[in-house]
Amino acid sequence: MKYRKGRRAMKAYHPLIRLFVIAPVIAWALAVCAAGCATKKSNRGIALAAPVLAEEAVSMDVPVELRQIGTVEAINTVAITARVGGQLVRVGFEEGQNVKKGEVLFQIDPAPFRATLAQAQANLERDKAALSNANADVIRYQDLVKKDYVTKQTYEAAVSTAAEAKAMVDADSAAADNAHINLAYCTITSPVAGRTGQILVKQGNIVAANGTSPLVTINQIEPIYVSFTIPEEQLSKVQSGGTKADLPVLAYIPTDSSRIFRGKLTFIDNMVDAATGTILLKATFANDDHALWPGLYVKVGLVLTNLHNATVVPAAAVQTSQQGNFVYVVAPGDTAQFRLINVGPASGRWIVVDKGVAPGEKVVTDGQLGVRQGIRVSVRTGLTPAAAGGGRPQ
Repeated sequence: MKYRKGRRAMKAYHPLIRLFVIAPVIAWALAVCAAGCATKKSNRGIALAAPVLAEEAVSMDVPVELRQIGTVEAINTVAITARVGGQLVRVGFEEGQNVKKGEVLFQIDPAPFRATLAQAQANLERDKAALSNANADVIRYQDLVKKDYVTKQTYEAAVSTAAEAKAMVDADSAAADNAHINLAYCTITSPVAGRTGQILVKQGNIVAANGTSPLVTINQIEPIYVSFTIPEEQLSKVQSGGTKADLPVLAYIPTDSSRIFRGKLTFIDNMVDAATGTILLKATFANDDHALWPGLYVKVGLVLTNLHNATVVPAAAVQTSQQGNFVYVVAPGDTAQFRLINVGPASGRWIVVDKGVAPGEKVVTDGQLGVRQGIRVSVRTGLTPAAAGGGRPQ
């Protein structure tokens, strides 16, 4: 009986027991759920920022250019050959050396030519003596023929002999001059200042006069030409840009477009190539550092005018979409703003922006694939304008 009473008592208190047992479990579950929701909400609030490189838009003077590909050419290319034959006894320079005008390059054995000169001079002196004697005979016979002491035929023979002696003296003088010139040709000097190439005939070899193969080739590289062509329809722009001396020409080495070489337009060909529809132009560059090398291909910009205080951004910042060209600007708070822009001429690593960006604003130059309108970005500073070398900000 007692057992049954106790069981009925337990049944009476069963809801209360269940409440005390289940309530802590429910509270724990609600706490875990609340914590999870709070964590998810917090993660959404601090989304990861996209890492990018960015640079400031700047203001600078930008040249408006006609862009072409050009070739560096030596102003003078001289193939050195021997003008007299003989043994090459000395080479006065090393391959690839810069030489001055008049510097000795080669020495041919002068001994045979000295002997020839001495012989020519001796013949000249001998025939000068014979001429002097013949002239004296003419003077004597001139007086005697007047007095009929000698015949006229004898006098005329003396005159003829003197004339022959004079001709011999002239011939000997020419031979002596020629021997002197040939002796001078034994010493071969550089006709221009420039850089030597490979030495094709070594010391000790016999060289022929006016041989088909040069001893060495010299290229004048300071100053130097850059030749390029422009389409015939652009010729009027060049002519309207002023005289050729007023038109600057910029050259860029393709592997280092940030380095700019400045020259002047010095040659416009006198006719258009009918086959290609282009006209040849040449610009002269000082090339003090010898960075421009004959045969090198370069990017050429013929400057027609200049845009003053133009807003420019790095060319790497400009992207293209269906809406047109655009850049991402890093707005306050490090958020990305999508800006449509109008692009103008390029100069080195810079490109002109007509609208959409103001000087001083930062534009994204790398990492655009991970950027969209309004997201946060983590900016790592890229090249500064001064370090980039593409121009001088104003």
